[in-house]
Amino acid sequence: MTMTRPVTPVLAPGAEQPSRPARDTIRRRFSIGRALGWAVLIISLVLTLFPFYWMLKTALTPAADVIRDSGSFFPGSPTLINFARVLGFLTPAQDQAAGGSGASINFLLYLWNSIIYCSLIGFFQTLFCAMGGYAFARLRFPGRNALFAVLIAALMVPGIFTLLPNFVLVRDLGLLNNIFGMVAPSLLMTPFALFFLRQFFLNIPVDVEEAAMLDGAGKARVFWRIALPMSRGPLITIGLITVVWAWKDYLWPLLIGRDESVRTMTVALGVYLQQSPNTQPDWTGLMAGSTLSVIPVLILLIFLGRRIVESLNFTGIK
Repeated sequence: MTMTRPVTPVLAPGAEQPSRPARDTIRRRFSIGRALGWAVLIISLVLTLFPFYWMLKTALTPAADVIRDSGSFFPGSPTLINFARVLGFLTPAQDQAAGGSGASINFLLYLWNSIIYCSLIGFFQTLFCAMGGYAFARLRFPGRNALFAVLIAALMVPGIFTLLPNFVLVRDLGLLNNIFGMVAPSLLMTPFALFFLRQFFLNIPVDVEEAAMLDGAGKARVFWRIALPMSRGPLITIGLITVVWAWKDYLWPLLIGRDESVRTMTVALGVYLQQSPNTQPDWTGLMAGSTLSVIPVLILLIFLGRRIVESLNFTGIK
């Protein structure tokens, strides 16, 4: 039978072991700090998710009960009829009998338009910002720091200031009601994405690139064959953020893409809200359409959200 005895922690030379009251105080402080941290995290999580829960709850509530159940946290008689109304599975008469306006959303068409709109912006903006970020991180040219400062200063310019000049430019180019006119102002870069990728490229060890250049690789080949593969996490992060931003964009697609053939999901929901002839909007139908429009982005975040946390460490090589 073996006897075990408690292990005494090894202290540094000259250090005194803290007394038991001191250890209890440290443990108590740690417990209180951890409890406060969890409390703040839970409160922030509830405040973030509650609007989505209320949207889903309203979408599952019959139109006749939306006012009566407004103070309840759960729908009294859950139903999927609002989703059927929005998707056009019911006739106008059945829709009006269920409390709707008879209007519906061509969900597949508007979903496809939103996917094309967001994919073009996400791909090209991420690619061009990666090029610009690598140039500012590795290339040496006159006025580099001044030009970078000007680009970063654009973060302080509200987007509404550039709305009218961009609209006039797209109109003069004859790109109204055209998918290329909708994506044109957002294809090249954003200051945040440029800054984000530049900071990552600065953390990539220069020795790796210098070794490739000694083997005869030029700057372009180093960028495509070394820098881009090593920055997969940050690229996915910027692409995901850009796609989510473009998916919820409303004002610019409304100005440029008024035609139904290029109408995005957010604009379609606004049109659906205006088609209600009743004294009050069709809130249940609108919340059902909003819930459906959130699902593609939610799926994207579930599969790629982990990349955001990983890339925030700005680690070039592990």
